[in-house]
Amino acid sequence: QSLLCHLLSSSKWESNEAETGTFISTLGYTSADYYCHIVKNMVFSLLAEFRGNQFSGLKMQGRVSGNRVHAVSLFCLPLITLPDLTPLLETLLLYQGGASKEILSSEFLETGNDAFLKKKISLPESAVVSLWLRHLPSLEKATLHLLDHLVSIQLNSLEEVACVMKDSLLPQAASHPAIFRIVNEIFKNVLLESDGTLEVLTIIQVFTQLFLQAHQNENKEHRFPLKAYFPCHHQPLVTALCRRPLELPATHWSQHLKHVSDMLKALVEDTNISSLADLFEIWFLLAHFGEWLDIAAEQLLKASVEPDALLWLLAFYYCPQNENQQRTQAMVEAQAVYSHLMMLFSCTVLSIKDLEAAVHTVTDTDQCCNQHLIIHLLTNFLLFSSSGHMIAQEFIYHITEATGTSKEICSLLIRTAYRIKHNGEENQKTVKLLNELLQKLTSKV
Repeated sequence: QSLLCHLLSSSKWESNEAETGTFISTLGYTSADYYCHIVKNMVFSLLAEFRGNQFSGLKMQGRVSGNRVHAVSLFCLPLITLPDLTPLLETLLLYQGGASKEILSSEFLETGNDAFLKKKISLPESAVVSLWLRHLPSLEKATLHLLDHLVSIQLNSLEEVACVMKDSLLPQAASHPAIFRIVNEIFKNVLLESDGTLEVLTIIQVFTQLFLQAHQNENKEHRFPLKAYFPCHHQPLVTALCRRPLELPATHWSQHLKHVSDMLKALVEDTNISSLADLFEIWFLLAHFGEWLDIAAEQLLKASVEPDALLWLLAFYYCPQNENQQRTQAMVEAQAVYSHLMMLFSCTVLSIKDLEAAVHTVTDTDQCCNQHLIIHLLTNFLLFSSSGHMIAQEFIYHITEATGTSKEICSLLIRTAYRIKHNGEENQKTVKLLNELLQKLTSKV
């Protein structure tokens, strides 16, 4: 039956559907079975042609003409979501014919990308990377699709964000510098157009963490240097920021952050930084590594550190411009709040009144950046001081009512919960408090 079905599929009988249908039904096949066999046979035949009858891998022999490959990519269009076609799609996407011009049809690349994004087909990472390198509009569409998806759904943890990102294959594909730089440029434009939206910043930071993991997991022989991803930046600063916290003992974090702060300050105060665009590029590099900024705010309260360098780092992040002495003023106010919090850190009993001076600083300031910086310090004080635990829920309610910063504090708590879960350095009381605060705030947000 199989042999006859195969013979029929390549004979003149195929042009006469009525006669073919009668014969196929006599053999005991349905039309669906018949056409399924045709597809399988054609795929098998094309794979044999492209691979030169060698199935040891996906290494192409390079002897198939470009016109033939182009024609086959067009043939695949109406069948692209069929599971039987997947080996042929993979082979075509990984084909390297040596021609300067793309030989796969743009319709094939667009349709394949759309089917992948909509989960109608499953492709290995290598094939997806090849697709995006061949067709940059597909890479742009995949990046915007991921952003739209993450912004439109309610995500209550960074684990969920990371899971959606990994499923998209974009962080893994970004191990190729060309893909990373294009995705990064799209992120930058979206961030600018959204006026620095917190959700977009968080997406960029989680993406960077996942990218660094994928880069670290690459075989050393095939791993690109960090300069390939951040070619226009001060390389010692790039190297320092790309160090993942888990790669250093926690006792070295403060010194590492001081080193980062000193390099940043030297760059920002360099007379060659003459435009806002230059300043923004430095800030945008720092913004990728939000985990280090959160650790800086924690270290100010948890470790014995010289505060000026870490406060400057946070002040620059929240107030990158220093027009009208904005950043300088932010530093002064942050230092005052920090000194006040350190005086209260060892108290056994606290009330909201004890923190009123800090609250007034938040509510009275005219500068939004100062407010964000001080709220960051206050929230960490509640999480990491034993006395702060006692008034945390009441105080968080009080401060969010006064400033309307529920979303911002919720984001900070989610990031902290994610980091504690992965680093495991905190006690169970802090974890319990985090969960309670998140439960209340997420329902409120």
